[in-house]
Amino acid sequence: MNVFRRLLPTKFGFKTSKKSCYAPGICSIHSSPDCVVEVHSPEQEVIIALGSNVGNRLNNFDEALHLMKQSGIQITRHACLYETAPAYVTDQPQFLNSAVRGVTKLGPHELLRALKKIEKDMGRTNGIRYGPRPIDLDILFYGKFKIHSEILDVPHERIWERPFVVAPLIDLLGSDIDNDTVASWHSFSKHSSDLFELWEKLGGESLVGRNGMKRVLPVGNHLQDWSLKTSLMGILNLTPDSFSDGGKYISVEAAVSQVRLMLSEGADMIDFGAQSTRPNASKISAEEELDRLIPVIEAVTKIPEAEGKLLSVDTFYSEVASEAVKKGVHLVNDVSGGRLDSSMYSVVAALRVPYIAMHMRGDPSSMQNPENLQYNDVCKDVAFELYERLKEAELAGIPAWRLIIDPGIGFSKNTEHNLDILTGLTTIQAEIARRSLAFSHAPLLIGPSRKRFLGDVCARPAADKRDPATVAAVTTGVLNGANVVRVHNVQYNADALRLCDALLERKLR
Repeated sequence: MNVFRRLLPTKFGFKTSKKSCYAPGICSIHSSPDCVVEVHSPEQEVIIALGSNVGNRLNNFDEALHLMKQSGIQITRHACLYETAPAYVTDQPQFLNSAVRGVTKLGPHELLRALKKIEKDMGRTNGIRYGPRPIDLDILFYGKFKIHSEILDVPHERIWERPFVVAPLIDLLGSDIDNDTVASWHSFSKHSSDLFELWEKLGGESLVGRNGMKRVLPVGNHLQDWSLKTSLMGILNLTPDSFSDGGKYISVEAAVSQVRLMLSEGADMIDFGAQSTRPNASKISAEEELDRLIPVIEAVTKIPEAEGKLLSVDTFYSEVASEAVKKGVHLVNDVSGGRLDSSMYSVVAALRVPYIAMHMRGDPSSMQNPENLQYNDVCKDVAFELYERLKEAELAGIPAWRLIIDPGIGFSKNTEHNLDILTGLTTIQAEIARRSLAFSHAPLLIGPSRKRFLGDVCARPAADKRDPATVAAVTTGVLNGANVVRVHNVQYNADALRLCDALLERKLR
């Protein structure tokens, strides 16, 4: 129960004469000149929109989030990032837009004051309305309350006409309504029965990727729209015991030569792995992994062919991830999804790089044990377990806009499970969407390359004879929604991706 208390008028209080409820638990506060009311309760759930089009927009977001936490706003969810054309005043740079969901003990006007201070501290001045600004922070929702005062309207008065606000707002919800506060937000929607219907009326997903609005993920020095083409990640194993090509690229010279070859054949990124994660593999220390890894990263970052390409490190050690990023790696690819190093999430959050969270039970030495192969419905179970890991990563400070998901083909799965996942990627996304639409929009990576299940199906016991089957698996995955594929044979799969992208483009017409 929310308690209302009369306060003496203050600059950031709001004047009211009455409280009225439009539906059970939904309250509205209206202005009048005789008193001031503030909401007091242990916590209120809020949604705050972010926008920026001056300076380093992403750094502005990161700084604003940091200052919001310091101001007493605990952030629990992040929307995706959207790069959008400016509205109202069109002669200005493109905006970066997003939103966050959180909880705070601040009253609505205390919250407004805290956000205005953040804007001022970050350099925002009173300029042209709807004009350029380093940061713009707006309260979209505050608990179950409708608030109307001289300085604050909640819900924000212009939500309903702005796709660049509604898109990230929707991301902060699940297709399932998870609590009464979220139900009240849906009830506030103007000209529609709920927020989902509002989004559809504005154009919904058909707006994303066109009409001046792109959903992007920051990587390297740019914002990448993963819907434009399927990305190809070439595998570079720096191990003596990998299941497919162990021992071939141990020397720096051999590794660099292979990187050059994969880049020339069409790889968009290279994934360095210095620890074998094949079934029953023995774990090596972070120090040994770094000894294998760092000389190769240092050499690869110096070759001209690597300019403009992305580099990823395949590790479950936070120490290795940190050192690799310092040497020029752009992404962290963690087969354990944070389960094998308790510091991984906080380290990656501080590094501010994309994080690939893969589904696996146990570790490489135990992942194929019978107890780790028990599923009621493999796609739904993998989706739920991935969601739980993504939620932990987000609460540790990795925003949804830096997350990539991998259902873990070949990890804690048997042949039938792997086949079901390849054909059930949309089911995985839909199950994740029930709890978080932002997570369901994360780029989806698959890694079926040369895996044992392909050998089982095609009677190919030798891993290096499974490339044709890999092409078929990759094609199936991409046509079912994969955005990134991780492969050994770049040349064969680059051609497959070109065809898949052409087919998908035709389907959209």
